Amino acid sequence: MSDHRSRGARLRRRGLSVPALLAFAVLITVTIPIWLPVAVLADAARMRFRLPIARLLAFGAVFAALAAWEIWSPRRTDAARSRRWPINLGLAAGNALLVRLLAPLSGASVALVAERWSFGVFRALDLPVAVEWTAALVLLDLAVYLQHRLFHAFRWLWRWHRLHHADPGFDVTTGIRFHPVEIAVSLLYKGAVIAAIGASPSQALVFEVLLNAGAMFSHANITVAADGWLRQVIVTPDMHRVHHSPIRDEQDSNFGFCLSLWDGLFHTYRPAPRAPHETMRIGVDPAGR
Repeated sequence: MSDHRSRGARLRRRGLSVPALLAFAVLITVTIPIWLPVAVLADAARMRFRLPIARLLAFGAVFAALAAWEIWSPRRTDAARSRRWPINLGLAAGNALLVRLLAPLSGASVALVAERWSFGVFRALDLPVAVEWTAALVLLDLAVYLQHRLFHAFRWLWRWHRLHHADPGFDVTTGIRFHPVEIAVSLLYKGAVIAAIGASPSQALVFEVLLNAGAMFSHANITVAADGWLRQVIVTPDMHRVHHSPIRDEQDSNFGFCLSLWDGLFHTYRPAPRAPHETMRIGVDPAGR
């Protein structure tokens, strides 16, 4: 309990008060349904096949490539893959079904309605296409970084995120191992951000594909020869593996999923774990911190 109090104090010192964060969470929950009139259902129906197929093809290609890379050049000795993979893949399949059921709440659907109503910051700025695309992807990545920090900062959110950290191994399937409640909360949160900034449906879709690919890559059990310079731009497996340590100060670092700059900017970057990557402990007690 003292850990969470001290963590809350650190957030307040950085201008993130608990009441403000709770108010933001309530605002997201209350206002998202406003953006889901009958028009959303119609737009979701129109995109019913196109978007899932595009995401599925991208997911399958990235997953297959990383799984093959893990066999060809693994970073660590396999940790009970035969027991872990059915669990992780089962969770991923269930979450995919949940996302389909919540399709009207998806980022692309929310973006369609925001576009129809000319809502969002970008629509008031009339930015050049390249600038708007860059800004949309960078801001959405920042939003996911902040979301990740929140899931670690508050016990009621950590309760769901803990499932991701309870994996005793670290490979491509860890990147798709999440609790369904976390998936639903994340869907609402990203939808609110997409509506607020005025990201287009195409930008929302591309970001989701990049986020999924980045999550799988950053958790992959692979040897990356160019890790030193690559992590200057994107989150690498060696960088993110530190975050999956059961040691608290290591776990409270390297929160990024795609772009690595946020950990440096917000002073949460840790270059390496205390133990070697090949032998460091992975995962937390499923019933504890």
